[in-house]
Amino acid sequence: MYIAVKGGEAAIEASRQLLASARRGDPAVRELEVAQIREQLGLLVDRVMAEASLYDPELAALALKQARGDAVEAIFLLRAYRTTLPRVAATEPLDTQRMRARRRVSAIFKDLPGGQLLGPTYDYTQRLIDFSLLDTVRPEPVEGPASTGSAGTEVATIPNALDTLADEGLIEAALPSGVALAPPDITRDPPVYPLPRSARLQMLARADEGWVLGLGYATQRGYAHTHPFGGDIRFGAVAVEIVPDELGFAIEIGEIDVTECQMINQFAGSASVPPQFTRGYGLVYGHGERKAMAMSLVDRALRADEFEEDMTAPVQQQEFVLPQGDNIEASGFVQHLKLPHYVTFESELQLIRKLREEATK
Repeated sequence: MYIAVKGGEAAIEASRQLLASARRGDPAVRELEVAQIREQLGLLVDRVMAEASLYDPELAALALKQARGDAVEAIFLLRAYRTTLPRVAATEPLDTQRMRARRRVSAIFKDLPGGQLLGPTYDYTQRLIDFSLLDTVRPEPVEGPASTGSAGTEVATIPNALDTLADEGLIEAALPSGVALAPPDITRDPPVYPLPRSARLQMLARADEGWVLGLGYATQRGYAHTHPFGGDIRFGAVAVEIVPDELGFAIEIGEIDVTECQMINQFAGSASVPPQFTRGYGLVYGHGERKAMAMSLVDRALRADEFEEDMTAPVQQQEFVLPQGDNIEASGFVQHLKLPHYVTFESELQLIRKLREEATK
């Protein structure tokens, strides 16, 4: 039994004031601005947007400031705000083939259509602390359009690296055969297992990055039938389109940055499927290669039943992978242990005393 906290309003208000003071830090140090977080901590902002299922860099930066940099708390704040928003329209599926890519790499071809586009990445940097970053100089105001927070050259319409394999029939088709059902909305409908792949991908897209990364790593260590290759990994801007009722055709209403990853795995074939490469897929808001790659590994592991593979690892079990990936639910269930449990503990205390008495008779 849980006991609601009663009284102590003065103590609670004092705690809130202490939190505000801790958030502000030393008053002698200039207060951190939301714009600074948005522009200079972009990878963290992108993670908060992805796991909150709300694309708004400014609100994600504000949530991070309010949460003192606690990513899970910021995600919670943004998800809570998301529930208050009206849903005015449903967008058309994103066409990532038309992505204006700032980064695109493939690990399986030396030469490929469109070439490799390194873009902004830590992949080629030395992991050494750069002490020059301690010396900050406030820049002079620059006239002109505001920065979008993106670095690197954009290249329009890069062919997918896997198209050549698809042309030869060496990899499974990217689109489902037959009539595809409308994907469920996991934010409105409670999950009923087993979930279709569309719902699984939704849950993985907003699952905790650390959880998905750990599971993806497990598949590489042998806890699933996987031997992955980085097929096509890209980051850039894609158009968002809706079809207004009064028009009857799609119009572009804006752009969002996304990271897309397709991993490929060797498949020896089955009674119904010939030997070929299979795909794992990942797509997240913003620049989040690590999350998208891990997501694609887990996606492929969860497709074991499609390929008649033995289910030998936890990462192949939907009900193990998906519910535990929600860091808001996980955080709440762990942190609720701080709340009063007087009645529950008292009953267990009496039980232990009784068992000890009986054991000594």
